Amino acid sequence: MYQYLIVCPLVFLAGLIDSIAGGGGLISLPAYLAAGIPPHLAIGTNKLGSAMGTVVSTARFAKNGYIKIKLSLFAALCAVIGSVIGAHLSLLASEKILKGMLLVILPIVAFYTLKKKDRNEPVKAEIRSEKKMFAVSMGAALVIGGYDGFYGPGTGTFLLLLLTGLAKMDVRSASGTTKVINLSSNIAALVTFLINGKVMIPLGIAAGVFCIAGHYIGSGLVVKNGMKIVRPVILVVLVCLFVKIIKG
Repeated sequence: MYQYLIVCPLVFLAGLIDSIAGGGGLISLPAYLAAGIPPHLAIGTNKLGSAMGTVVSTARFAKNGYIKIKLSLFAALCAVIGSVIGAHLSLLASEKILKGMLLVILPIVAFYTLKKKDRNEPVKAEIRSEKKMFAVSMGAALVIGGYDGFYGPGTGTFLLLLLTGLAKMDVRSASGTTKVINLSSNIAALVTFLINGKVMIPLGIAAGVFCIAGHYIGSGLVVKNGMKIVRPVILVVLVCLFVKIIKG
């Protein structure tokens, strides 16, 4: 019950923040660690909740026609391959080393996530080559998919930066493709962790419900300058979670 009381409210907050300005993953994974769950179980269980939330957001993008079907299918395949490799590497790492790495990697991911501009700001689409778009999208899916399988937070941010910056995709198409890649890597990693018995299924499902609720409520809010409003909340919660994790 103690784990549920810590994880579920924080995952709800992560979903709420993610739907408004992105960066929710920075809170969800540390929430499991702060609840005293070992790193491998924390990463695996977080994949279950994340996959549930990502299914909903991906369906929303598909309904609005923001997903390039052919490109997304090829990228999804690369994401699955990368994610399975990443998840296996994560399982091979000792929990002591993995937890130490998380405490080093998380601030770096937080920096890049909080540094990005508000996703609601218009970004001018540039002329792009279809072949280049496919090549960059598949390469990004393979590499970032591997990172998602190994760890996770910041995956959406990194994908969006690569797809808009290198593949020259417009923001809506890049966001839709990002969701498909993220969902594919989440499911691939989840299956890998499930096979290896590293998922707390009841807690993961409960967290997934709270994540969906956070996304649903957040998407219904009309918030201008989302990142400017949410940034202080993310920082405060991250500091509190870090202190709790370090103290053990």
